Amino acid sequence: MNFLRGVMGGPSAGPQPSGAETIQKLCDRVASSTLLDDRRDAVRALKSLSKKYRLEVGIQAMEHLIHVLQTDRSDSEIIGYALDTLYNVISNDLEEEEQEENLPKQVDDLGSQFTEIFIKQQENVTLLLTLVEEFDFHVRWPGVKLLTSLLKQQGPQVQQIILVSPMGVSRLMDLLADSREVIRNDGVLLLQQLTKSNAAIQKIVAFENAFERLLDIITEEGNSDGGIVVEDCLLLLQNLLKNNNSNQNFFKEGSYIQRMKPWFEVGDDNCGWSAQKVTNLHLMLQLVRVLVSPTNPPGATSSCQKAMFHCGLLQQLCTILMATGVPADILTETINTVSEVIRGCQMNQDYFASVNAPSNPPRPAIVVLLMSMVNERQPFVLRCAVLYCFQCFLYKNQKGQGEIVSTLLPSTIDATGNSVSAGQLLCGGLFSTDSLSNWCAAVALAHALQENATLKEQLLRVQLATSIGNPPVSLLQQCTNILSQGSKVQTRVGLLMLLCTWLSNCSIAVTHFLHNPANIPFLTGQIAENLGEEEQLVQGLCALLLGISIYYNDNSLENYRKEKLKQLIEKRIGRENFIEKLGFISKHELYSRAAQKPQPSFSSPDHMMFDHEFTKLVKELEGVISKAIYKSSEEDKKEEEVKKTLEQHDNIVTHYKKVIREQDQELEELKQRVNTLTSQNEQLQATVTQQVSQIQQHKDQYNLLKVQLGKDTQHHNSHSDTFQMNGIQVEEVSKLKEELEEWKNKHELLQGQLREKDSVIEKLKSSQLELGTTEQSSQTSKSGGLEHNNELQKELEMLRTQVQLQSAEISKLQLENQKLQVTNTSADPVLGDSGATAANSSELEGRLQQEIKELKSEVKALSEEKESLKQHLDSSSSTVAILQDEKSKLQQEVAESKKEQDDLLVLLADQDQKLSALKIKLKDLGVPVEDEDDIESGDQGDEDEDGDEEEQD
Repeated sequence: MNFLRGVMGGPSAGPQPSGAETIQKLCDRVASSTLLDDRRDAVRALKSLSKKYRLEVGIQAMEHLIHVLQTDRSDSEIIGYALDTLYNVISNDLEEEEQEENLPKQVDDLGSQFTEIFIKQQENVTLLLTLVEEFDFHVRWPGVKLLTSLLKQQGPQVQQIILVSPMGVSRLMDLLADSREVIRNDGVLLLQQLTKSNAAIQKIVAFENAFERLLDIITEEGNSDGGIVVEDCLLLLQNLLKNNNSNQNFFKEGSYIQRMKPWFEVGDDNCGWSAQKVTNLHLMLQLVRVLVSPTNPPGATSSCQKAMFHCGLLQQLCTILMATGVPADILTETINTVSEVIRGCQMNQDYFASVNAPSNPPRPAIVVLLMSMVNERQPFVLRCAVLYCFQCFLYKNQKGQGEIVSTLLPSTIDATGNSVSAGQLLCGGLFSTDSLSNWCAAVALAHALQENATLKEQLLRVQLATSIGNPPVSLLQQCTNILSQGSKVQTRVGLLMLLCTWLSNCSIAVTHFLHNPANIPFLTGQIAENLGEEEQLVQGLCALLLGISIYYNDNSLENYRKEKLKQLIEKRIGRENFIEKLGFISKHELYSRAAQKPQPSFSSPDHMMFDHEFTKLVKELEGVISKAIYKSSEEDKKEEEVKKTLEQHDNIVTHYKKVIREQDQELEELKQRVNTLTSQNEQLQATVTQQVSQIQQHKDQYNLLKVQLGKDTQHHNSHSDTFQMNGIQVEEVSKLKEELEEWKNKHELLQGQLREKDSVIEKLKSSQLELGTTEQSSQTSKSGGLEHNNELQKELEMLRTQVQLQSAEISKLQLENQKLQVTNTSADPVLGDSGATAANSSELEGRLQQEIKELKSEVKALSEEKESLKQHLDSSSSTVAILQDEKSKLQQEVAESKKEQDDLLVLLADQDQKLSALKIKLKDLGVPVEDEDDIESGDQGDEDEDGDEEEQD
């Protein structure tokens, strides 16, 4: 009742009705009136009283107002009044002048109680979702505000009701597309409350195209120059993406990262940053960090980092980083953002190493940032951000670690002193008078040595000139000297963390540390003393450093062997006391804070004690050092023997693995060579086949030309038919003429012989007449004359027959001569008329001769090409034969290598049996032995690192 009196005021002097009575009458009027106007007036009156008499209206009128929402859907005005009244009752966003300082808790309880009453019936929330779908401004806007208030009061319960409601989330997504900015902006606020800590709703909202709509709104509002609407959209995007791997992957796959680049185009004129712009840009940077957070799955983070590099987002962030006039908080957040964008991504780390500050002469961005880190005048949060950036640059970046350490080595230091290197800045910060600079430089240098034994050995070569005239001392010696001088706790903690990181997994560094006779007495003296609570942390780190000196001791120094150091601890400190001091580290509150996340975040410089990576080292070494302290000398000897044996076996296994790896590599190379030669062979065979087909084509063309030439010859013969008569050609006519001349000569010769015979006959006749007159005088020679006469008669008869035969032959020849003369006389006019035809034929014959010559030359060229192709085919055949021989040799080598691998596998099996027997013996002796899975995972990790280095090279 006191509360009611305080809310409603003191009692009035007149008989005026109280607020509760008035509200009761109005509720009765809403419940019983049949006229819509009366009910509307009553609801309007309840709305006006709802802020002042919130409790009474909520208790008495809520049920009636819900009934109005159910029954009077047709009148938008009464629905709007009812929704406003319910909002005033449920919401805790009261006006400042109406809030009382002594009642904030009661107000919160009222809103939560009324919300619980409203959502007790799930139909009420479903009804409200239906009303939000109405386009009428007087219904939709108060509905959105009421639903937002319900989510603020009872978020998880209302989220569950909306989630199970059909199309519940989709209805609310339509608010982002409303053309009225008031409803759209309140819709963004509603979705902020709806998506808080509910991954299922976040996924639904994301897949309802929320990213596209929100990015469009941000662009329309002017990106970072926009107002509070941009801030609300960025907060909603953070709700959707933070710790939601599915939405992050959807955001990346949808190419929305590329749309973030224009957010950071702040321009050259950076003066006049408004508070809203600073807030917007801060949220934008945080949104980038959500996508590349170290707590995300490594694969998702890596893909987002690569996308940011390829779209130019990282380059834009580096531009802001090196710009002037940027507010300090934006610069700090930008450094943190760049840190996580490059963390563990070699491509981004290489780009960041190449970024130069716009100075004269240009300096690397890393050097400029380190100058800020070791400058005690810079803000604390900025120095922490630079340290985080440097740590992220060196994370899994052996190339970057080597570049930083190389700036400390004597061979690479700039003798002219014109430029300041990163190593010089770290050394300057390490030995400055500012304890925070000492701590930051020590942690930064420890990260340059993280998991890199080679650089730990190289850093032992660093020599420092402490003062003029004094010989230089090593960096390790200078660190121990400063440690022994009793500086501030923060400085000593930083140096001890550096030394512990440096000496772990590096026996050579341990030997150098033990070589200084003052180091071990200093550590034992620090651990043995009973100091205050602030010094307990230093004692624990000294115990850790001494334990590392024992555990990684290779017994190369006779005076500081493992056994002697253990005896020293037992005599001067005590084993239990040593273990207790060692446990101070992990029990410290600041240790627990640093172990949570990689980013160094401290409330004040005094709390800056531990580094995240160092907490991992402590967790790894604390147990093994405790066991090493309690081991006896015999156990140490056995363990050393076993370690040596294991190392030998590991070396053998590593050697054989290397051999197998080399053989595999050779096999791969030979396979690639075989594939190359096979492909070349196939190409040559294809070339030969192609050339053979070309030869065949040339042959076909040649045959075709021959056929065409034959046709042309026949055509020429058809033209020369005019030179033939009765089957006799001109040449035959000339031959016949020659024969005719010969027969004529023979005929004349025979005529001459015939005349001679006639003269002989005449002579014989005259001789006969002379013989008849002288018969008497020559009777004595009569018998002889008769005989001679008979012979002459025979000879005459022979001559006559011969003459007759010759006469017949001559007549025959004369007939043939006559025929030939007739033929000649008939052929002469034809030959005379065909003169023009003979001229044309001579031209045609010349063209045919030219074509024949060309064909002959082409045939000759084809024959030469055929010969060259035959030669090429012969060479290809010889190449194929050589390839076949090489293939057989390679197959033989593959068989031999497989046989060698089988032998190696048998040998490895024997080695594994020996290793298992040795491990059983070690376990019997109580020595912790790593399982084979751990060893294999370690080997696999080494191989992966080798593969990464090869890819980087």
